Amino acid sequence: MKVSHMLICRWLRYLCREYGAILLFILFVVIPVRSSLADWNAVPSGSMNPTILEGDLIFVNKAAYDLRVPLTLKRLKHLGNPERGDICVFFSPVDRTRIVKRVVALPGDRVELENNHLMINGIMCEYSPLQEEVMEDMAAELKQSSIFAQEIYGDKQHAVMSTPRLSSHVRSFPEFIVPDGHYFIMGDNRDNSMDSRHYGPVERRLIIGKAHAVIGSLDMRNSYRPRLQRFFHSLE
Repeated sequence: MKVSHMLICRWLRYLCREYGAILLFILFVVIPVRSSLADWNAVPSGSMNPTILEGDLIFVNKAAYDLRVPLTLKRLKHLGNPERGDICVFFSPVDRTRIVKRVVALPGDRVELENNHLMINGIMCEYSPLQEEVMEDMAAELKQSSIFAQEIYGDKQHAVMSTPRLSSHVRSFPEFIVPDGHYFIMGDNRDNSMDSRHYGPVERRLIIGKAHAVIGSLDMRNSYRPRLQRFFHSLE
């Protein structure tokens, strides 16, 4: 036991002597910045296709809505609230994993879905053809089996998709009023997204940032080859 204790002490002294400055920088600069100001998030799933693809690394503004105590949900200062159409990062109400989805309805909004057609406050979203370049990086088989569109509500518009061959029980739901302090959040990939249709609206305190851009991308289906055309691609 003595020998083991001495070895540990020697290793700690060595680490402090050789890497002390780096460790302090990580502890007092990198961790607080990533926790409270700016972060990046790797996306492993396709729930936000075609806007965000599997293998994208997205930049997240952690100070978009709040300034928080590092590594906690404790708010130091309120800076704003999510807006309809924002791509936000939040902790899942189910298991607290970090998730990226889109805000489709705000507190007090009446939201309804009919065969994947979204209605907000009694107004049905408009749907127009999606430009081909938006989905050019998606897998060929997925493009062939899916329906793509530009979803438009007022001055907000973004790409969405559905895949008829997939079995889904959430393509429609009756009118629902979003409670105060909550947001209704959905994936752009409407038939392959676990979102507010499954676990209900998300509490405001669980929303921790806004996704602004893709800063890097690797094609997970093609030996992780870099998708250079997606680097520094802004998100809408």
